[in-house]
Amino acid sequence: MKIIRSTSKQVDKICNRSNLKKRRVEDKVRKIIDEVRLYGDEALLKYTRKFDGVKLLPRQLKVSAIEISGAYQNISPNFVSTLKVVIDNVNRFYRKALKKSWRIKDADGAVVGENYNPLERVGIYIPAGTAPLVSTVYMTVLPAKIAGVRKIVLISPPDKGGYINPHILVVANLLKVDEIYRVGGAQGVAALAYGTKIIPAVDKIIGPGNIYVSEAKRQIFGQVDIDMIAGPTELVIIANRFSNPKFIIADLSAQAEHAKGLVVLITNSKALAQEVKSKLEGMDGFIILAKNLEEAVEINNRIAPEHLEILVNNPNRLLKRVKNAGAVFLGPFSPTAVGDYVAGPSHVLPTAGTARFFSGLSVSDFLKSSHVISYSKKALEKIKEPLEKIAAIEGLTKHLDSVKARFY
Repeated sequence: MKIIRSTSKQVDKICNRSNLKKRRVEDKVRKIIDEVRLYGDEALLKYTRKFDGVKLLPRQLKVSAIEISGAYQNISPNFVSTLKVVIDNVNRFYRKALKKSWRIKDADGAVVGENYNPLERVGIYIPAGTAPLVSTVYMTVLPAKIAGVRKIVLISPPDKGGYINPHILVVANLLKVDEIYRVGGAQGVAALAYGTKIIPAVDKIIGPGNIYVSEAKRQIFGQVDIDMIAGPTELVIIANRFSNPKFIIADLSAQAEHAKGLVVLITNSKALAQEVKSKLEGMDGFIILAKNLEEAVEINNRIAPEHLEILVNNPNRLLKRVKNAGAVFLGPFSPTAVGDYVAGPSHVLPTAGTARFFSGLSVSDFLKSSHVISYSKKALEKIKEPLEKIAAIEGLTKHLDSVKARFY
């Protein structure tokens, strides 16, 4: 890891990073999306052959019930029981966050409010490149189920043998995912957005992925909704001379297991910086020397990372200053891995600085609201005058006439 000062131009480069600024990737993804939109399953098979090295027939795109049943034979017997604790944690978190329809009524009989309804069809992307992300299945499907989504379609890239990891299939089956397809990459995202003869179009696409998946989600936004730009993993750790270097080294190393991620330690301790650097000499990443912990938080807010660990005494004091982070882990016994697997909140989080305006995956991502407005004659008469003045300013006289028609 490289030690840099808080005033270094390298800090600006970290803060202004983006995994979506490469024009070459943008052009490649646009071509893939256009081909899938025009040629459907034929394009899917072509790109699966090109990028995954697997030659499939059209009927093999959808994972069969027989293959799902067979997946249970290829997992350890205690896997399902292990899942129960995790599923309970995720369910408890998202049930608490579920929004309910509401109304406000005034004395004149004017009623306003919101109705919340689940999305009809959601597509979930499960990466399987460097590692099959089994945990992403329950971290995405469970909040969708709690929200009441009616149809869940899951896609995941096949391995060299044309199969999807059996653990992914088992978790998806246990959580009653409706359909599973062996396709990934930008082509899979395009298929979910536009639909093909085999893969149905959805209303929203959820899930993390590599730079091509992230760029594809960005480009199809508007055709369908997306959750966020969730690309390569990121971790910022704020620590001082009282922090345990063993924990810091272990947590930075854990996140570095993911390909092309960003790992950063921000500290006001030169001794800690040197110790961590000596133990992680070959790792890509940065150690930023801050003047104090307050500046460390300010730098974090500029970076807006996916994960933030605050490994200092009284981390809640610094938490009050944190504005931008996908998920915040407080204290020495809250490693990022807890959030990745078992804590409850989804590990699908904004990356590449998008935590400035995106939030972590929420049950709200699977809901849409409709505003509800109901006025009595008395309530309508009361607001007629201000409505008339505003309509006159805008020159929209027919708007006013539609109100007057109810009285004359």
